[in-house]
Formats: sequence, structure tokens, C-alpha cells
Amino acid sequence: MTVTLEASDGVGTIRLDRPPMNALDVATQDRLRELAEEATRRDDVRAVVLYGGEKVFAAGADIKEMREMDHAAMVVRSKALQDAFTAVARIPKPVVAAVTGYALGGGCELALCADFRIAADNAKLGQPEILLGLIPGAGGTQRLARLVGPSRAKDLIFTGRHVRAEEALTIGLVDRVAPAAEVYEQARAWAAALAKGPALALRAAKESVDAGLETDIDTGLTIERNWFAGLFATEDRERGMRSFVEEGPGKAKFL
Repeated sequence: MTVTLEASDGVGTIRLDRPPMNALDVATQDRLRELAEEATRRDDVRAVVLYGGEKVFAAGADIKEMREMDHAAMVVRSKALQDAFTAVARIPKPVVAAVTGYALGGGCELALCADFRIAADNAKLGQPEILLGLIPGAGGTQRLARLVGPSRAKDLIFTGRHVRAEEALTIGLVDRVAPAAEVYEQARAWAAALAKGPALALRAAKESVDAGLETDIDTGLTIERNWFAGLFATEDRERGMRSFVEEGPGKAKFL
């Protein structure tokens, strides 16, 4: 399998495994969608780590495969490509990308689908599609601009240049830089901590932020208000408030 999902202690690791560079061919894209949907369904997966291994996250699409596609073929395939990445972005649980080595093109777009990104100090990220006479096609023009702002996104997309980890941190493309040998463990620790939290409240928080970014402030506030009120019907809300009153803040244990 080019992508696998393994779960332990509430954390599911979606691992790309297509040596040597984890190129995202059609089969890998489709498998990624399947496993994102599986991670969404599984109760034993409460948070997710995206990982490509110790040497590389994903160096982009399989250019040899893509070169064989004509316009008609890509009209059909581009929807499936975007659907695969959207399935990752819409996992209703905390998702962290552990970025080692190259995260270019589709690899960078995959990292953009996470809620949090930890990059190795030797990582390089970028959207080099312009060098092929193309533009990003798996969400890069949209998610990158929302994350780092339109001007910085245009800089990266127009030039196709690679961004080293420290610059990626400065512009907000990644959220933390760590030694390469520690990236996965730090990502897993982040996910594991959140896996112990209230699952429905975390889902509500993620959907409120993500959906709110796509609409006007009044609609966003309505989304937030509906989720906020709805959580008063949950056992986790009762458990959290009872623990706060009886034991003090931060001591609640959620199922």
C-alpha cells in the first residue's frame, strides 16, 4: 500500500509510503481519500498525524504519470485529486502534519490540509507548479492564500521557489520547527494530548473555525452559536463543568 493508517492510543498515523520521494500518483491520491474517510469514521482515532517518513514528506505529484494525461483526462481527474485532499482537510478531528525533507507541490498542499504543521529544521516547502507551466491543483491557490495571506501565497506560487523551515515559520506556513529526528514524536505528542480531549467539542471548534473562514462574520457567529449551545446537550460538557467545579480547571477526563 502507498498509504497506510495505523492507530494507537487514540492517534491515527496516515503514513505515505511510496519510495523514494512519496510522489502522489493517482493510486496514492485515491488511497489517501479512503484512509481520510476511514479516520473520520473510526472511534479509536481521535486525532491524526500526517507523515511521510524520516526523509521526505511528499515531493509532489507523479510528473511522469501526469505528463500522459491530456486535457480531457485532467478535467475528470482534477476533481478526484481535489476530493482526496478535501477529505483530509475535513477530517473532523485534530490533524497535524509532520513534515520532513521535501513538501513540494501536492506535498505542500497536503500539509496545508492539516490544522497544525511541525517541520523538520531541514524541510523545504513550496508550490513549484509554475515551473511546469501549471498552477497548484489540489487546493494550493486557496488554502495557502488563506493561511499566509494572498501576497505571500502569490510570491510562492508565481516564483515556484522553495521555502526553508525557518522562513516557513516566519510567514506562518508552518507552526513549529524541530530537529528532524524529533518531528514525528513532537507531532504525535501534539495529537495524543488532543486525543484525550472532548471529541465533540474539538469537532465543533474545528468546524466553526473552518466554516467561519468561508463566510461573513454574522454567518460565522451563527455557526459558532449553534455549536456552542448544542454542546450543552453532551456528556462531555457535563463532565468538564463538574470537574471544574469540584476539582478545579484542567483536570477533567473525557471518554
